[in-house]
Amino acid sequence: MMRFVLLMVLLLCQPSAWAHKASDSFLVVDAKGMAITAQWDIALRDIDFALGLDSNGDAEITWGELRARQNDLSAWALSRLDIARGGACSLAVSSLQVDDHTDGGYAVLHITGNCPAATGDLGLQYRLLFELDNLHRGLLRLNLDGVTHTTVLSPSSGLVQFSAEKVSRWKQFTKYLEEGVWHIWIGFDHILFLLSLLLPAVLVVSMRRWRGVDNFGVALREVLWVVTSFTAAHSITLSLAALGLVSLPSRLVESAIALSVVLAAANNIWPVVEHKRWLVAFGFGLIHGFGFASVLAELGLPADALVLSLLGFNAGVEVGQMAIVAVFLPLAFLLRHTRFYLRGVFLVGSWLIMLVALVWLIERVFDLKLLGF
Repeated sequence: MMRFVLLMVLLLCQPSAWAHKASDSFLVVDAKGMAITAQWDIALRDIDFALGLDSNGDAEITWGELRARQNDLSAWALSRLDIARGGACSLAVSSLQVDDHTDGGYAVLHITGNCPAATGDLGLQYRLLFELDNLHRGLLRLNLDGVTHTTVLSPSSGLVQFSAEKVSRWKQFTKYLEEGVWHIWIGFDHILFLLSLLLPAVLVVSMRRWRGVDNFGVALREVLWVVTSFTAAHSITLSLAALGLVSLPSRLVESAIALSVVLAAANNIWPVVEHKRWLVAFGFGLIHGFGFASVLAELGLPADALVLSLLGFNAGVEVGQMAIVAVFLPLAFLLRHTRFYLRGVFLVGSWLIMLVALVWLIERVFDLKLLGF
């Protein structure tokens, strides 16, 4: 429980660092026989962190500053990517562009190459930024002779082998399940919203004051209602967005997610919804579903396994949430009557969550970077 308090303090001290999704790059590779073509989108903020692009120190990366370091950028990126098919494939950056993602500007590297063999498995090893940021991930979509593979590349991935044979449905499901777990764990705004709803799960309001519940079963039922409602709601909008039936501007979605965290935390301080918090979880879960959809949009869903991939991703998010619950709830229940929990964790924690989310909300609504981060 002390770790939770320390985490909240860290979030308050560096709100902008957590205001958007964690550091990702997006790598799309098309391998046909011996030929390789690829597009690699790398966040400008990550390149600046590694290479120092901002030459005049104005906190803005210009096209001129990026072009001036194009050779350095190309060498740095290619030194952290290996592709092999019958031996090492030769790779070169053919052009450089800039594009905008939901979390800011990205350099777009267009890569071409050739491999020694036209058939057989393809091996890929990704090492971008891992020496600087263990939380960085590479989101890969590979088309290997007409067969699509998607995966998340992490420091533990090592050399990943891909076959031109069609991926089994079970493997497709488990891969998206893993990605669902990972993306709830790095979705800090989603986690803070969930924690805002979990904090009062071991408490009840009596005479306009919070006190501990009498038994664990009451708290467990409350949590199961909250988590299941959140999952059901985001599954609805996630599916609608992934199927292309509904689309909302990412800035609007991110702002609404930040607002949901503010309101959920504020309700702990000034209780308005004292019962049936699962309704709050369901209502705002509809908004959070669009946030998860942006992840799948970048990963790309295989058309022949769309439903299975959605089920796997949703199941992964549920598993990720339940893992958080499994750690948090027993500790919260044991400490529910203590001043440490009632004042330190619940009240102070709710205030910190609300203040962090307010910073996110202002940044996302007005497209700002506060406190210089």
